[in-house]
Amino acid sequence: MGAAAPAQARDLTIVSWGGNYQDGQREIYFKPYAEKTGKPVLDETWDGGYGVLQAKAKAGNPNWDVVQVEVEELALGCADGIYEKIDWAKLGGEDKFIPSAVNECGAGAIVWSTAIAYDTEKLADGPQSWADFWDVQKFPGKRSLRKGPKYTLEFALMADGVPPAEVYDVLATDEGVDRAFKKLDELKPNIVWWESGAQPLQFLASGEVAMASAYNGRITGINRTENRKFKVVWPGSIYAVDSWAILKDAENKEAGMDFIAFASQPENQAKLPQYVAYGLPVKAAAEMVPAEYKADLPTEPENMKDALAIDVDFWIDNAEALTQRFNAWLAQ
Repeated sequence: MGAAAPAQARDLTIVSWGGNYQDGQREIYFKPYAEKTGKPVLDETWDGGYGVLQAKAKAGNPNWDVVQVEVEELALGCADGIYEKIDWAKLGGEDKFIPSAVNECGAGAIVWSTAIAYDTEKLADGPQSWADFWDVQKFPGKRSLRKGPKYTLEFALMADGVPPAEVYDVLATDEGVDRAFKKLDELKPNIVWWESGAQPLQFLASGEVAMASAYNGRITGINRTENRKFKVVWPGSIYAVDSWAILKDAENKEAGMDFIAFASQPENQAKLPQYVAYGLPVKAAAEMVPAEYKADLPTEPENMKDALAIDVDFWIDNAEALTQRFNAWLAQ
């Protein structure tokens, strides 16, 4: 046997959530970074899930370099050692970011919300709360929720009268979990489940559902691109930070770190809201956003008022058990 041919160097590969969000990222981050470095950038999409990242890390020599991850994926992967450490000096220091966007394994990319959406052209006087979302007498029609316990259980408790600030205290008890599932029982016949971020908006657009939980950036995005009149209901919305992370031993980890620094420059990040309405973790970038886009961002004080931050620790501790229970409940 002769010597193996040298492995072909792989292009920097960046993975995000697809849709109008990734279209925006391509224009303001991926293409300009490729032009700046003179090297191609490959961008791919995924639907999340910690198992996907775990498998890539275990196999060694992962074919992804930089991945945008949700808070649990970041916390779990950091504990398991499947990410490189972030070089904060390269990003200008931790204090350039809002505190919830700083992690030894990840740098915040966006602040996003899951909120109620409805079509104002079909429903002039729409829901104002999760209690309304559950009220099929007052607002007839199907509802759409993300298929899984996360967000769904919180929304059920708020529909049952639990104030946003107390949701996780209640959910931390067995009685609270029972209460959430009991509330879900009421709505179950009227739920159409969604799994990818584009689906709830398709359901709304086709009239299959009267209202849905959806990602705020997708709601504003479809209004802009397809001239829809979908409304975001901010009270009771749940917000979270997504972060850039670099997979352990990724071939392009150095270039990956350089890319994250590029995407975190305020003048680059500040362009995002014109493409998609997500909040910005870099403080200076948030200040640069033109007024016309600010009202749609989850980070605006008015929109934050009755919103709830996702409790990462709760979901790390309980995701497995609650997912099993949710799947069993779904199958009943």
